[in-house]
Amino acid sequence: MILEVALHIATVIILPPLLLGIVNRTKSVFAGRTGPPILQSYYDLAKLFRKQMVSSRTTTWIFLAGPVVGLTTALGAALIVPLGHAEAPVAFAGDMILFAALLSLGRFFTAAAALDTGSSFEGMGAARELTYSCLAEPALFLGFVVLARLTGSQSLSGMLGGETVLHEGSVVAGVLVLVGASWFIVLLAENCRIPFDDPNTHLELTMIHEVMVLDHSGPALGMILYGSAVKLFAMSALVIGVVLPWRTGVWLADGALFLVAIGALAVLIGIVESTMARLRLSHLPNLLVSAALLSGFGLAFLYR
Repeated sequence: MILEVALHIATVIILPPLLLGIVNRTKSVFAGRTGPPILQSYYDLAKLFRKQMVSSRTTTWIFLAGPVVGLTTALGAALIVPLGHAEAPVAFAGDMILFAALLSLGRFFTAAAALDTGSSFEGMGAARELTYSCLAEPALFLGFVVLARLTGSQSLSGMLGGETVLHEGSVVAGVLVLVGASWFIVLLAENCRIPFDDPNTHLELTMIHEVMVLDHSGPALGMILYGSAVKLFAMSALVIGVVLPWRTGVWLADGALFLVAIGALAVLIGIVESTMARLRLSHLPNLLVSAALLSGFGLAFLYR
């Protein structure tokens, strides 16, 4: 048990920047160019943490608290999600509410830090971020309701077990596909990936998340980027637990299968970003409502 917890914590700390490298490398392959090394995110983080931070004299402690709280809440959320179907270090009845609350708390402080700068562009980005997050949360919680109804568990470690699909057949598997598709859309929205946002854009009028961190630099920006990678990892683990619920019963084999699956999901994100364009802001609510409907249909099928 101690070894499993230690490996879980080590994986959460070390692996997240690698997902960004896989996504960027996939996009480079589709664009027909060499692209950055797969470990480039680690190099960027190391460079940022060595730099000096510059902040405006008009900002307060909220500006510095945003990156710290964002990283802390992302790490806390990652400790609630099981990896490879081993029980998470933090597991109790109702922990999925804590998972969503931690992500919301990090989002709140990030938006508050953006507003603290007094920049109209960053305020606009904060308003967009909170608006779309309000539309994404119903899909996330409807998925939790489906899994709770399906497994009889109120903990993520129990919800993502896998035996239910094997014992109850194709109807349940179809329900999990709907929830997985819904949560994949939520993953793209919460992590500001295409088609919701372009993490590489530099046009303030079209940015959502990136515009909120324009004034951060040095270690503060490093914490923001690292926290974003941890959040992507945690939500990817959530999606993997739904769409790939089978397990071998051997902890090491399940862990290896999880690593392969989360790498494949990073490749899928890169494919989506390479084959789709960023949607207009007015079309994004429709996509998030569709995500909520997918989870809602899954719940309706269970009560069929």
